[in-house]
Amino acid sequence: MKKFIVASASPRRRELLMNAGFSFEIIPSDADETLPEGIGTEEAVCLLAERKALSVLESREDSVVLGCDTVVVLDDVILGKPSDREDAKRMIRMLSGRAHQVITAVCIAEKGRKETFCNVTEVEFYPLSEDTVESYVATGESDDKAGSYGIQGFGAALVKGIKGDYFSVMGLPVAECVRVLSSFGVEGCVKV
Repeated sequence: MKKFIVASASPRRRELLMNAGFSFEIIPSDADETLPEGIGTEEAVCLLAERKALSVLESREDSVVLGCDTVVVLDDVILGKPSDREDAKRMIRMLSGRAHQVITAVCIAEKGRKETFCNVTEVEFYPLSEDTVESYVATGESDDKAGSYGIQGFGAALVKGIKGDYFSVMGLPVAECVRVLSSFGVEGCVKV
């Protein structure tokens, strides 16, 4: 079986891949995340996922590498990870009572081949009181999350509904990854 490397330090991605029965090594990418001016949102997320996968593949050419990037988008503006707790509160207030998109791009690459795909899921938040915003951010869960929330944790209390792939909102569209990885000769527990 081919060596499989995940170019991400995300504990959520690690858990999702382990739950799907994959064996892998983690080598976080140090790829440049600077984006060119005027690039579209989906194109930007795909470019970052590709850079992450390919930067790790350079030193591990005998492997299949998976790189990912996830962003939260509201009104065509990318909400990245918050700079501090005040920034997290600002983002959560912006999302309150509104629908936004979570875009996760995945690049799976090996020497001579790469496949990149993008998943867009719509997430709607309940209208949130200031007490809700304050108490959620105080949990610390928002500190390292795109858009300042995690749907799989305390952030579940903020979400009114989703249209799309729940796991993609967590950072990895698992079912699609399983299928693409299989085409690269990397199998989890479920053969597809």
